[in-house]
Amino acid sequence: MKRRFLLSSAICAISAAAFLSAADTPSRTRRHVEALASTKLEGRLAGSNGERLASDYLIAELRKMGARPLPGQKDFRLPFEFTAGTKDGGSTIALASEMPGGARALSFSDNGDVTGPVVFAGYGIVVPESQDFGYDSYATLDVKDKVVVVLRYFPEDADQKTRGILARYADLRYKAMAARQHGAKAMIVLTGPRSPNAGELAPITFDTALAGSGIVAISVTGAVGQALFASSGKTVEEAQKALDSANPHVAGFELPGVTAGVHAAVVREKRTGNNVVAYLPATVPATTLAKPWVAIGAHYDHLGHGEAGNTLADKADANKIHFGADDNASGSSAVLDIAATLARQPRRRNVLIGFWSGEELGLIGSAAFAAAPPLPLDALAAYLNFDMVGRMQDNKLTVQATGTSPAWAKLIEQTNIAAGFDLLLQTDPYQPTDVSTFNSSGVPCLSFFTGTHADYHKPSDTADKIDYEDLDRVADFAAAIVRRLEDGAEAPQFTKVEQQTQPGGGRAGTRVFTGTIPDYSTDVKGLLLSGVIGGGPAEQAGLRKGDIIVEISGQTIANIYDYTYALDVLKIGQPTKVIYVREGKRVETMLTPAARK
Repeated sequence: MKRRFLLSSAICAISAAAFLSAADTPSRTRRHVEALASTKLEGRLAGSNGERLASDYLIAELRKMGARPLPGQKDFRLPFEFTAGTKDGGSTIALASEMPGGARALSFSDNGDVTGPVVFAGYGIVVPESQDFGYDSYATLDVKDKVVVVLRYFPEDADQKTRGILARYADLRYKAMAARQHGAKAMIVLTGPRSPNAGELAPITFDTALAGSGIVAISVTGAVGQALFASSGKTVEEAQKALDSANPHVAGFELPGVTAGVHAAVVREKRTGNNVVAYLPATVPATTLAKPWVAIGAHYDHLGHGEAGNTLADKADANKIHFGADDNASGSSAVLDIAATLARQPRRRNVLIGFWSGEELGLIGSAAFAAAPPLPLDALAAYLNFDMVGRMQDNKLTVQATGTSPAWAKLIEQTNIAAGFDLLLQTDPYQPTDVSTFNSSGVPCLSFFTGTHADYHKPSDTADKIDYEDLDRVADFAAAIVRRLEDGAEAPQFTKVEQQTQPGGGRAGTRVFTGTIPDYSTDVKGLLLSGVIGGGPAEQAGLRKGDIIVEISGQTIANIYDYTYALDVLKIGQPTKVIYVREGKRVETMLTPAARK
C-alpha cells in the first residue's frame, strides 16, 4: 500500500510540474485563436468564404501533426447542405388589379397562389386559455378558406403588463399558425400607421427553420392596406386605434366586396457547409477493444456579420464582423492543441478529431455527421466537446454531461488533482451545443465550458480578451482525460440521463416540459425528433428518435416554431393527444406534460 501511495504521489507531482511549467512558456493556443478570429475570416459563417478559410487553416494544422482523413475518406472536409437564408422571389397581391412592389413574402411562407374574400382580424393574436388572459382576435370571425389581414406587432396603447402578455404571442410565425388553425388560406401582414415602421413591408429575415409554416403569408405596404380598407367605411388608422387599447371585445370585421389574389414566392438559398474531420491512428493494435475510438470536437463556425439573425449586437455594431474568439475559436484551438499533444504520444485507441460547422444555425453540422457517420458511432468510447473555453473566471471550469457515464466522476476527480480547477460538474447532456448530438447517439460525453460573458454573440468577442494561460490549462486537463480513455481496456458505460428540471430551453414563460429533443437540420413537415430525454413525458408516451410530431392537442405542427407555441396550450399533468409519423404511418399516443421547475 505504501509503495502504491508513493508511486501515485510521484505521478501527481510529475503531472503537477507539467501543468506548472506550461504557465511559464508562451501560449500554445494563442496563434490558433488569433488566426481563426482574424478579420480575414470574417466571422466564419457556415457556408461562407470565411468558413472555407477557417477549414483551410484547420486542415493545414492537422497535416502538420500527422493526422489523416477518416478511413474510407479522401478529404478532411465532409460537406453537408443546408438552408442559408431566404429572399422574395416576386410575391404579389392583386385586388382590382395587381399592385407590383406592394407585397413581399414572409420568410416562413409556403409558396403558392391563393384567392379569396378578405377578413380583417385585428392584430391576429390568440392568447391560449392556459394563460388566464382572454384575448382572441378570431373569437367572432369566420375566416375559413379566406384571406386574413392582420396588423403587425401588438396593441400600441395597452398598459405595460398587458403589452408583456400580448407581445409573447405577437411573433409573426405565431400569428401565421393562429390564422392557419382557424382555417385561413393566406395571411396578409400590414404595419399600421400608429406602429413603428408605419406602412413598411416586414423584412424577409433569415429563418433557421427549413420548413414553411403551412400557410401563404406576405406583408404589404401602407398603400395596399388603404386599398384593402377602401370599401369598409374605415381607414386603417381608425381600425387600429379602436384595437390599441387591447380591449378584447373590439373585434375585426369582413372587408365587404374585397377579394385578394395572393402570390407568395420564397426562394430558400441552399449552401454547403463543411465539417473538418480527421484521425490519429492507434499506435498499438486495438483489435481487442470493443470501442477502439475516442473523439474530441468543437464547432468552428460563428456568426459572420450577424446576418443569420442570432446576433446580440446593438444598432451601433450592426453588420460588423463577429469575430467569435471565445465562441468558438477557443474550443477549436483547444482541440488542435489536444490533438497535437496526443499525436506525440503512444495511443491504444484511434483519436477522431472533429471540427463542426453550422452549430450556430442549430447543430446542423454535427447532426449531418451523426445522420450519415463515416464510422459506426457505437465504436466511439467517448466524445469530448469544447465550446467557449477561453474566458475563465476565478479558476472555475464547468464540465457538462457528466451524467452520461458513471465513469466520469472518478476519472475527472483524479485528473483534476494535477490541474487544480474549481470544477462545476453538471450531469445534463442536453446542452445547446454539439455534445447533444453525440449524447443522442448513445455516446458517453463530456463538454467543457468556462462560462458566458457580455461579449457573447457580439463583435466584441475578440482574441485580445482570451485568457490564454487558462485555455492552455483546459487543453492539458482534457488531454490527460483522453490519455486515460486511450489507455483503459474498458470504455465508459453509457448512461441515458433522466429528465432534468433545470430552467430554460423554451420560450420565455413556457413552464411545461415534454422531454422532446428537436432536430433542427432536416426539412420535414412537422417536428422531427433527434431524441427524447430519458424518463421524460415523451419517452413515457412511446416517442423516440426519428418520429415526426404532426399534431398536438388538436394543433397542427408544421415546424419547430408551431411546436414551441403549442406548448402554451398544454396543461401540466393533463394528458393530451399527440399524433406522429413513424416509418410513414400516422400513430396516436397520449402525452402528459410535466412541470419545468
